[in-house]
This record gives sequence, C-alpha cells and structure tokens, in this order.
Amino acid sequence: MRRDLSAKYDLRVPRYTSYPTAPHFHPGIGPEQYGQWLEGLDPATELSLYVHIAYCAEMCWFCGCHTKITRKYAPVAAYMDGLLGEIGLVADCLATRMTARHVHFGGGSPTILTPEDFVRTIDTLRSRFVIKPDAEIAVELDPRTADETYVKAMAQAGVTRASIGVQDFDPKVQEAINRIQPYDVTANVIGWLRTHGVPEINMDLVYGLPYQTTDGLLDTIDKAHGFRPRRIALFGYAHVPWMKKHQRLIPEAALPDAETRWAQYEQGTARLEELGYVKIGLDHFAAPDDPLAIALKEKRLHRNFQGYTTDEASVLIGFGASGIGMLPQGYVANVGETHFYLDAIKQGRLATARGVAIDADDQLRRDIIMTLMCDLEIDLDAVCARHGADAAQFQGELANLAPLSQDGLVVVEGRRITVTDEGRTLVRAAAAVFDRYLKKGEQRHSRAV
Repeated sequence: MRRDLSAKYDLRVPRYTSYPTAPHFHPGIGPEQYGQWLEGLDPATELSLYVHIAYCAEMCWFCGCHTKITRKYAPVAAYMDGLLGEIGLVADCLATRMTARHVHFGGGSPTILTPEDFVRTIDTLRSRFVIKPDAEIAVELDPRTADETYVKAMAQAGVTRASIGVQDFDPKVQEAINRIQPYDVTANVIGWLRTHGVPEINMDLVYGLPYQTTDGLLDTIDKAHGFRPRRIALFGYAHVPWMKKHQRLIPEAALPDAETRWAQYEQGTARLEELGYVKIGLDHFAAPDDPLAIALKEKRLHRNFQGYTTDEASVLIGFGASGIGMLPQGYVANVGETHFYLDAIKQGRLATARGVAIDADDQLRRDIIMTLMCDLEIDLDAVCARHGADAAQFQGELANLAPLSQDGLVVVEGRRITVTDEGRTLVRAAAAVFDRYLKKGEQRHSRAV
C-alpha cells in the first residue's frame, strides 16, 4: 500500500459480521419479541448455535470481548446453570426439536470450564436439539487454561475444531498485552489435540499490538505455520479504550502507527501466501483443500459473528450473557451483565436486552455488504434481481466509491464492483458505502486496517 494511502484511509468502519451492525441494536426488541420470532421459525430450518462463556481467569489487555475475570469457580458454575436454563427456555419456544448443523463455543474463555461442565453443556444441547452427525463443533481455546483432561473431554464430546488463541509469540508483546503464553504452552495443547483426535486446528494471530514489529510478526507467523494449522486468522488489533477500559493499560505510544500497521498486514499476508495458504476475505487464510478455501472458490463463503465461515445456516441462536442471535426477522442480543442475565433466566424469561428488526432494504444491503466482504466483487444488478429490487437506486453509492476507484482500490464497471488486490485491506470501507446506518466520522468502530 502506498504511504500516502495509509494515512488517507486510516478510517474507523464496522467489521460487518452483521448488518445492521450491533451499535444499531436497540432496547425496543426484548424477550417477548424474541420469543415470538422463535415460535415463528420454520421447523425444517437448520440452526447454528453459539454458546458464550462470559468468564476468563485473567484479563488480556488487548481483548475486545465481553468477559469477566474470576479465579474462583463458583461464579462460573452459577453462570453455567443459568446458561443451561436459557437453552431450555429457547428450546421451549420452538415448535419442535430443531436440527443444528454448527455449534460454536466462544468467550471469554470456554477453557475456564471444568471438563464436566463442558460435557454437560454439550449433552444438554444434544437433548434439546438434533445435532447432525456431521455437524461442526468448534471451541475457542486458551492454551494457558486448557489441560489434557479438558482436551480429552472435548474430543470425547465430539468437538471437531479448536481455535487456538496465540496473538504473538514475542515475550515483550505478550507482556504488554498481559497475556504471557510461552511457545511450549501452545505446543503442548496442540499435541494433546492431535493425540486425542480433534481433527481441525485454527490459530488466531493479531497485528498492530504494542511493541510489535513487522519482523516479529513474520517470526510469529512462521512459528504458527510450524504447527501446520489448517486455518490461520490474522486480525488487526482494535484499540477502543473508550469502549474497553482495560485497554487503557496498554501504552498508546507503543502501538504501531498507521503506516506500520499497513506494513504488518501486507507483509504478514504475503508471508502466509508464500507458506501456501489461500487468502480468505479480509483476514482469514486456509489450506487450499480446506472447506473454507473451497467455499471461497465456489462463492459459497459466508460471514457471521465468528468471522468467515462455511456455515450456511440462516438462523443463529446465541446463548449466554451478551450472546447475539440472527433470525429471519432480525437480530437479538442478550444482556451483557451476568447478574442481570442470571436474574432473567431464574425468573423464567429470555434475557434479550436489545435487537433490531430488519426490512427488505436491510436484507438487500446485507446481501450486498456480505457479498463484497466475502467475494471481493459484486454484480449489483444480479444481487438486486434476487431481491426484486432495481439496482438504479444505488447510483449515489456507486458515486461515493469514486475516491477508492481513483486510488486503484476498487474497479467500478457499470454496476459491477471489484476490490483490487491492493484494496483488499479496505474492503470494509467499500462495504461501508452501502451502510445506511453509518454516520460519517463515527468513532465507535475499529480502524479499517
């Protein structure tokens, strides 16, 4: 990326894991509305299930997730009782025992659970939903809190994919983000996963961290590749201390500037390609024969709250404090504070705190934005035809792409838009042109790169 463009496009735009995005959810959508939406689901619809574990043993200062810190297990045990109660409340709203094709445990840190509680949660899901025999069951794993007993329990419960949080192997960077995770700790966990038969391994890396250098990032990528993960995610650190106060503990002077972030992203991406990975959208990389790479080639790639995915389910049900769900009628989000969440479940009501109903225009714009984010190209006429809409309504948006076009970051031919290889880093900026909710100059989103 040219140096002049790294400053020009140092923007703040949504990550577009949904549309409308979470900042536009509102309290007008609550438990009653969510219950009605669940009751209205077609029983033949296959679901995706997300389980949010809202606790960690220690706060990583770079973290943007919704979590609480505890060294005692009693709060976690009480939380899990509530979460299992919510699973029952949601299942009771459905017309039948519906089928799930994908289950994802995120957090927080799912590895804070005891093996018994993890297995109990899987068993509860299986009792209230039909989990397909070939369903993907994925778990986000913190190597610092996972032991071999836990990994063995995961494998026996049918887990098919583990996402290993690494961020960076440099001890100085780890200290600056309060995540001390020696290389050997990660190596031990990956060894256990392979020994006990969890077949698929992802690794999550982050650029833009304090004291991180481009050479240091490339060394981390090489070390990660040495474990032969099938997928690697290279996320940009989102420094939003006005939203996540613990990020104020990170010395801002140690953060790389915009130009260095661009260099880290571009050189990191190039190294991953040299190592044989296929670029997936903005920040994912996969082995050429991985289902994610195949879905990209066949234009079946999807994007949801877990990022790029092969999960084609049109309904995502989120469990746990701050859990987010997607239904044909709109999006819902649970209350984030664990005590309010548990109070709601104890009272026998859903913990929905906010959401947004979507209309035909939202569905059309979501299709446009997600197509751009996944395929890096779009034929507006074709997408609008699927929705029975006239693409002429987007002439203003096409005109707003002019700066990106003039800088060689997108190519606009009639109503066909293609993000160039140089512009891949700014695909979110191109997608934002079609976001009717986004206000110019908003500061609540992360940097474009």
